[in-house]
Amino acid sequence: MGKGYTDSAETRQVSFLMEYGLLFKFKLTSFVVFSAMMAYLVSMNGHIEWVPFLILFIGGFCVTAAANTLNEVLEKDYDKLMKRTANRPVAAGRMSASHAVFVAGMMWIFGIICLSYFNVLAAFLGSLAVVTYAFIYTPLKRYSPIAVFVGSFPGALPLLIGNVAAIGHINQMGIYLFAIQFIWQFPHFWAIGWLGYDEYKKAGYKLVASKDGQCDPNIGINSAIYALMIVPLAIFGYYASLIGITAMSVTIIASIIFAYFGYNLYKSGSKKSALNLMFASLFFLFIALGAVYIDKLF
Repeated sequence: MGKGYTDSAETRQVSFLMEYGLLFKFKLTSFVVFSAMMAYLVSMNGHIEWVPFLILFIGGFCVTAAANTLNEVLEKDYDKLMKRTANRPVAAGRMSASHAVFVAGMMWIFGIICLSYFNVLAAFLGSLAVVTYAFIYTPLKRYSPIAVFVGSFPGALPLLIGNVAAIGHINQMGIYLFAIQFIWQFPHFWAIGWLGYDEYKKAGYKLVASKDGQCDPNIGINSAIYALMIVPLAIFGYYASLIGITAMSVTIIASIIFAYFGYNLYKSGSKKSALNLMFASLFFLFIALGAVYIDKLF
């Protein structure tokens, strides 16, 4: 009987964690926070102060989780229509919209308090990211592919938040990192849009351009072009003394490889090539940000 009670308690605990993990989009939130932390470390020239580092991590996580939760509340009726999102707690009816909004509000407030530890600008940028993501980008997805452009702003704001948390203002390095992630998001989201095109269309989303009722085949070549746009950005970063020659070279090579996967999507037009582009985009960002960080260490 005692063992049965323990197993039941453990099951409820796991279920609780999984439920809120789905509500916060844990993987996405963690990835966004990674960007902010890398920007913080780069802006600190690789030096880590553990208490501020932890506060930034918690603040960034809470603010991002709040934005993702509000996104799920606003899209609950459409999430039901897609297999990928139907199991989200609000869409599935396991959690009420009012409860999710309350959780989002608490996470937002606590996140802003944490960011305020650094300065007012960091807290402002955190709130700006929530507002633009939840209340501008989210509804715009149902009207026009321009949502990808609009969504790239809140998507890149974590880099500025990390930069501002480190030095108290936005400098050239913050703008450089923001620009990399801003440009990077286009091929990244186009790959996701290609993979989920049928379900997005069913739910009424217009995340990517279409042609004759199918994904616009030019998405692949456009992805390659955007990936190559990071090449001159890396060169600028070097000549502006923001990064060294090694970081510049690594970023350029990674950009060309990234562009290859976009071109491959254009040539083949298959879901496999879209999936490869999506994974390439994730590896690229890790490499690009990691190269700048290692450059600052040495």
